[in-house]
Amino acid sequence: MASSEELSTFLQGVERRAFKQTVYAVRDEHVALDIVQDSMLKLAQKYPDKPAKEYPMLFQRILQNTMRDFWRRQKVRNVWTTLLSSFTGNKDDGDDSWDPLETMDVGDERETPSSQLESSQTMQLIERAIEKLPPRQREAFILRYWEELSVAETAEAMGCSEGSVKTHCSRALHTMAALLEQQGLSSEYLGVKS
Repeated sequence: MASSEELSTFLQGVERRAFKQTVYAVRDEHVALDIVQDSMLKLAQKYPDKPAKEYPMLFQRILQNTMRDFWRRQKVRNVWTTLLSSFTGNKDDGDDSWDPLETMDVGDERETPSSQLESSQTMQLIERAIEKLPPRQREAFILRYWEELSVAETAEAMGCSEGSVKTHCSRALHTMAALLEQQGLSSEYLGVKS
């Protein structure tokens, strides 16, 4: 059984990565923050008696389920919004100017300004490539290679088979490699061997 300090340390360590992962999926900082906070609360409330080594897997599963719940609610909300807007004739002109890349913390303070700029630009290219992936491929890629979950853990978090995870990851790697090569980068920037 993990102590409250171990839980707190885990949540502090996973918060930023979970936020970035969720922003990729929902493309809204405020919603992403809500989803991550809800997931953290669920972990703390429902699984305080679990060993600390199980937290990464449990948290990813909770986070993925919370994102799916958001998309389900969003789908229903969109149906009703569309139906109601057809009666009023008004269009909702939302602000699409938000850029998730502005929130990214890249580079090391000890690096030179030119290497920080290069790292920042490379990270932006990688993130744009990730954004272009289909949702399941993006989810598999992030869980496997950025969150460093095993194939089995990723399959459990995604609610699919291990074979599906391997397929999604393979397709994501090939797509990302092609997108990065179009930008003049080699696929080694993905941090994985394809």
